[in-house]
Amino acid sequence: MTQVVSKRSGSDADDVVLLAVPASPAYLGVLRTATAGLAARLQFTLDEIEDLRIAVDEACAMLLAVASETPQLGDTVELACRFTVTADALTVETSVPLGSPTERLPGGESFAWQVLSALADEVSASVDGLQARIRLTKRRPK
Repeated sequence: MTQVVSKRSGSDADDVVLLAVPASPAYLGVLRTATAGLAARLQFTLDEIEDLRIAVDEACAMLLAVASETPQLGDTVELACRFTVTADALTVETSVPLGSPTERLPGGESFAWQVLSALADEVSASVDGLQARIRLTKRRPK
């Protein structure tokens, strides 16, 4: 099930777009397209938009690898994406449920993490209970 919610939050009227898709590589194109559209609103260059698309794709692939290791969750696993658009940045937080709190994401020395770090201004990952998250922020050039 794909779900899209858009709302304004905060005193600066930031735009927040929530998108949930089945945790399958087949749906990553939806997230890449949403990323490109929102980045274009901030007037990122074509190269910066493509960097963000690649970063979101890589973050989601990392999460899908963890989600695929949780067969007890079955086909109902969703990959959630929260896009926050501010006046000068786009923040993308991706998350997926875990089958066990002991599961981990690849470390900072992995190739995937190096790609994320090179393509986004800020990158963080966390496992909180039964939820894995990767957060990327790309700031608009001044």
